[in-house]
Order: sequence, then structure tokens, then C-alpha cells
Amino acid sequence: MYHPYFRGKQFELIAIRETAALMAESRFVPIIEPVREALKGLERTLTAICDAGGEAIVIINPAHGDHAEDGVSISTLLGNGFLDKDGISAGILLTHDMNVGEAVGCHSQHQAHRPVFIHAGFTEAKALAEALGSDLPETRHVFFERHCHKLYRKHLKGSKMRVLLRDGFERRRNADYPPVELFSDLHLTFEEEDMDGFGDFLIVGDDYIEGGGPAYAVAIHLTFLDPGKDEVMYIYHFVSTTRDTPTDPGGKFAQALAKLIAQLDSGTSKLFSSTAIAEFRELHEKGHFPGLGQVKKLSMRHHIETLVDFFSK
Repeated sequence: MYHPYFRGKQFELIAIRETAALMAESRFVPIIEPVREALKGLERTLTAICDAGGEAIVIINPAHGDHAEDGVSISTLLGNGFLDKDGISAGILLTHDMNVGEAVGCHSQHQAHRPVFIHAGFTEAKALAEALGSDLPETRHVFFERHCHKLYRKHLKGSKMRVLLRDGFERRRNADYPPVELFSDLHLTFEEEDMDGFGDFLIVGDDYIEGGGPAYAVAIHLTFLDPGKDEVMYIYHFVSTTRDTPTDPGGKFAQALAKLIAQLDSGTSKLFSSTAIAEFRELHEKGHFPGLGQVKKLSMRHHIETLVDFFSK
């Protein structure tokens, strides 16, 4: 079903922990690419997922962050703490600089961790399928859509699971976001794409950025499903009015939040009444700025809760 892709920063891991029970109940399977050297937060997150009876895929060879050169410590964490947890799988990121031998070897090495191929720039799908041979029907595959055209994915047809990841979030400078734009219809069409599931990069996007610069503008990104347009998903960008100075992020957040509250109070926002929306209302009532990381976390939680509600109907 739904596979949200997280890059394992602090507030992303917290968002997973806070929605672990919801995702387990809905059979959503987060994909986590650890990007921070310290793995305690990841360990707590995986424990929360297991305690909720959920599943997750943890990439053991990240392309970004502190483990990009060596993911041994991630494999060690899985082996020491989660080898006996059926819900935790090892994700093998297949990038442009990997060959078939390396891909198959990594898959064999992590067989005890229920491995999943994550296709993110790898070019030899046909050769990989041939190398897997009779084992292909037992393999699982997740495809970054921007790297994997239909013919590429077709070579791995017949495998146990195929999931398509689409990046619905177009990253811009905060000041340049339009008030609303299309996000994705993949939650409606993944079966027509001959997929078993779908995923996205939530309200963060696939582009990896290590750290943000000064906030000349603050934006709150919130997704919604439009019942008047066949439940296609759109995204609001509530952007602060002040955009010409790097100071006062709290004041800019208040401006963006006021726009969100006005849209909610209009009665036409179409935003799902998530727990995250309730927290945004509380922040507005208190006049409190929780920090930009917390704001991003709330937006991610809202996105997950919106899809939980959609698939529960």
C-alpha cells in the first residue's frame, strides 16, 4: 500500500514514532534512509514501529548523509536488535554507480533481513532480472519514478511486490511557492501503473538538503484531497507576508499560520481535520512558535493522517 519515504532526520523520525500506530493499522510501510551518524533515534523509531505491530524498510547503504560512505553500523543495528522482528526489512538502494553483481551480492548478504531493492538511478533492470532468475518471484522492489520508466519496471514484473515512488513536492524558495498546486494522483492510479503500492516524499521532496539557510520566508505545506476533482491530492503553501529579511522566524510563522487558520475558518479548505491541524490551531491560539522542525513534523503527520482517512473509507 502506502510507502512514505523519510530521510531520517530528527523530526522525520519523531513524525514516524507519533504515527506508528496509525500506519500499522493502515498497513502503511515507511521507508527510512538514515542520514545521521547517531542511530539511537532510528532505534527508538523502529522499536515504536515493532511495538505497534507495523512494518518498515531501512536502507542499509544510504546515498546521503553521514552513512553515505559506509552503512555497516546500520546493518549492525538491524542484525543486533531487529533480526527477529518480521516487520523490519533491509532496503538496498540501487544507484547509478552500482553493477548487477554488487546488487545481487548485497541482496544475498542481507537475506536474513528480508531485503527490498530500492531502484534510484540503477540502469540494469533487465540484467538484474536475469541474474535473479528463478528467485525473481520472491523479490520486492521499490522504484523512484523519476529514475525508472515503464520499460525499466516491466523487466521486474512477476516479483513479489512492486511499489512506485512519486515526488509530488516541487522544491522552491519559500517565497516562490504558489498558494496551491497539484501534488499527486498516484494514490488513485497506482494499480493502473501495475503496481502493488505507491509512495511519496511527503511535504519534503526527494531533493536532499543537509541544512536550511536563513528563513527569509516561512511556509507551511499541507496536503488535501479534493472531492470535486476525483480525490486528487493538492498542496497548500501558506507563506509568510514578510519575505525580505532573515530575521524573526517566529513572526513569519505567525503570518503563515494566520493564513492557514483563515483558510480553515472559511469552511472551504478541504483539509482533513487531523490531529496536526488541531495542534496548528492550538499554536495559533497561544501565539507560540515551536520551531521550524516541529512545523515540518506537523505537516508530515497531517499528510499521513489524510491518507489514513482516505484508505479507511
